[in-house]
Amino acid sequence: MTTVAEIFETMEYGPAPEADAPVRKWLADHDGKFGHYIDGRWTDVDDAKLFDVQEPANGKRLARVSQGDETDVNAAVKAARRALEEWKALGGHARARYLYALARAVQKHSRLLAVLETMDNGKSIRETRDIDIPLVARHFYHHTGWAQLLATEFAGYEAAGVVGQIIPWNFPLLMLGWKVAPALAAGCTVVLKPAEFTPMTALAFGELAHEVGLPNGVLNIVTGDGETGKLIVAHDDVDKLAFTGSTEVGRIIRKATAGSGKKLSLELGGKSPFIVFDDADLDSVVEGVVDAIWFNQGQVCCAGSRLLVQEGVSERLYEKLRARMERLRLGNPLDKAVDIGAIVAPVQLERIRGLVEQGQAEGATMWQPSWACPTEGCFYPPTLFTDVSTSATIAQVEIFGPVLVAMTFRTPAEAVALANNTPYGLAASVWSENINLALDVAPKLKCGVVWVNSTNLFDASAGFGGYRESGFGREGGREGMWEYLKPVKAESETAASVTADSKTAEARPNGNGLPPIDRTPKLYIGGKQARPDSGYSRRVLGPNGDVLGAVGEGNRKDIRNAVEAAHKAAAGWAKASGHNRAQILYYTAENLAVRADEFARRIDAMTGRADGRAEVDATVSRLFTYAAWADKYDGAVHDVPIRSVALAMHEPIGVVGVACPDEAPLLGFVSLVAPLVATGNTVIAIPSPVHPLAATDFYGVLDTSDVPGGVINIVTGERDPLAKVLAEHDDVEAVWYFGTRDGVKAVELASASNMKRTWTQWTPRAWHDARVGEGREFLRQATQVKNVWIPYGE
Repeated sequence: MTTVAEIFETMEYGPAPEADAPVRKWLADHDGKFGHYIDGRWTDVDDAKLFDVQEPANGKRLARVSQGDETDVNAAVKAARRALEEWKALGGHARARYLYALARAVQKHSRLLAVLETMDNGKSIRETRDIDIPLVARHFYHHTGWAQLLATEFAGYEAAGVVGQIIPWNFPLLMLGWKVAPALAAGCTVVLKPAEFTPMTALAFGELAHEVGLPNGVLNIVTGDGETGKLIVAHDDVDKLAFTGSTEVGRIIRKATAGSGKKLSLELGGKSPFIVFDDADLDSVVEGVVDAIWFNQGQVCCAGSRLLVQEGVSERLYEKLRARMERLRLGNPLDKAVDIGAIVAPVQLERIRGLVEQGQAEGATMWQPSWACPTEGCFYPPTLFTDVSTSATIAQVEIFGPVLVAMTFRTPAEAVALANNTPYGLAASVWSENINLALDVAPKLKCGVVWVNSTNLFDASAGFGGYRESGFGREGGREGMWEYLKPVKAESETAASVTADSKTAEARPNGNGLPPIDRTPKLYIGGKQARPDSGYSRRVLGPNGDVLGAVGEGNRKDIRNAVEAAHKAAAGWAKASGHNRAQILYYTAENLAVRADEFARRIDAMTGRADGRAEVDATVSRLFTYAAWADKYDGAVHDVPIRSVALAMHEPIGVVGVACPDEAPLLGFVSLVAPLVATGNTVIAIPSPVHPLAATDFYGVLDTSDVPGGVINIVTGERDPLAKVLAEHDDVEAVWYFGTRDGVKAVELASASNMKRTWTQWTPRAWHDARVGEGREFLRQATQVKNVWIPYGE
């Protein structure tokens, strides 16, 4: 059988169709049939389990590939689990050597991989040759460095474990590189499922991994359709899942993994705006549009599919676009002169056609070039829609094809409003000769990547990923490495880690013999005390059953009011300087310290311990910690290998719901709320339902500390039902939940409604231990990274 290495020497691009001859020989040497790559070997081929992989350019069968079933997935996961500890124990340098070998292998076999990718996916050979394959090599080189530096740059963290990865058909090998490289660098082992339409380059990569001697079981490749993916998602022995694909499937995965404890990163759909201001260089804009929407036939999750043009230049730009579209070349993707290749599969072609017909039916004006498409294969012409309403289906739905919808705006504020008028938030492109305007608009766009006077720039050193229904997590750069790491469990991280005197605090009599004045703490919403809508109160009991007080029983309406108050405060608080937020946190710590004895007595009475003062002192220290971080948790300038700077900006998530733990009722509450507030978020906090009085006392501190109304809102009541309401609320951008395992599952399930971020834990955390109770882990969870690319030079 001819290997990749042997065939490489004979490969020529040449004119079509001869370019594909060496690949066809390689396929023939495999008898056109492929099993799975599991535990360092190819599985036997069962003809009854094979399905066809077709070439989009001509509809002919390219190969036959195995449909993975439960037995195959179990075998792959077991192999990955067996290999995990040895792969981790190799250390960063040894793993770096393997990653370097994989990078070199991709480069050495780049022509075969490029041609095979084009035949498999239908994209232009110029794209696979000049963009996809070099970026794959770049990712393995880049993560070679992270493997080498892991012990020092990610101290206190270790591999997440066995990782299940499910990748899409639009960038088959590049998505493999984006996911496999950081996972291997972190010390994880992998079970990868490529898309059923485009599995061939993943299988070729498996052969390369074998050739470089990657240890058995470290990388396993199981082919198949969505049913195979479901088996990986549901497997109990998978520790982390990484998925790139549609929002609909991402929502299903979020629900399926809810409560499982699995780490999850999702890179989902998009409807990215391409914003053109009237001072932009329109000739450059036209070429940018070509790259934004007709690159890879528009089958790009971050494609600039919504063209937003300032009114004064819209007609001039449309005229230039039509002229450029007439000169685009569509045809055999193996022809180096072709700009646009084939749509991946007939089912995707029919979806594009259906949405275009719907756009016309809804009143938009369609324009296509005068030339005809090839009749053989899955081809669709570049399409421009004008006169599109903001509510039109084609303006809201991800078409995933070479279709551009155009709308106009008058002012920058209107441009931002139009750009954000979508549930997605993956990427955006801003075009203006006024760099001040561009950098003013970029942070206002609700998306994970912004390109200034450029589009579709990617590099392994710069994180990529979205906000809102475009998913969560990042791929690439330092941000992407965190997705495959978890904290090393501290020795003190147990429920019994807090050294405390378990003796019940003695009751302190009222000195003058008078009965105490009755006081029922209310909810705290919008900077004011508020009676609960339910009209009910819940008793708070001490450890010996004595009634210590009562708090309001919050309900859905109270949560709604708190979310409204948090949203009202969000814009102003996010825009406040880090210095200003720091001063308020320091002031809060100062005012808490003045009342330390009072809070200590309250904690002792609720918990039955005698360590209340230690908890208050730790809380004051924690407030100081996040006051210190407020103006120091800054971003980075990524060193991308082009004439550009990529600014990684830390941004607040927005409105965040927090369900607090029972242990350390004051310290746990502040440890969760403070990092969110320090980074510019607004919060709806549900205190410990067992020990809520420390949190309700705390709003008296907030009232005297200049905290703007609505920045911190407190709703008491039963934790799990209220947390579920927060997770279901479409105007809540993230939920942190520290409680029970059932509660974790409920929150993660409910969060799928708008794909909000979640951070959940059901095991007790040692809140007094600074190694696990504060720091960068909390700050990362409290922020999202926006990468703004700014090219420079003539």
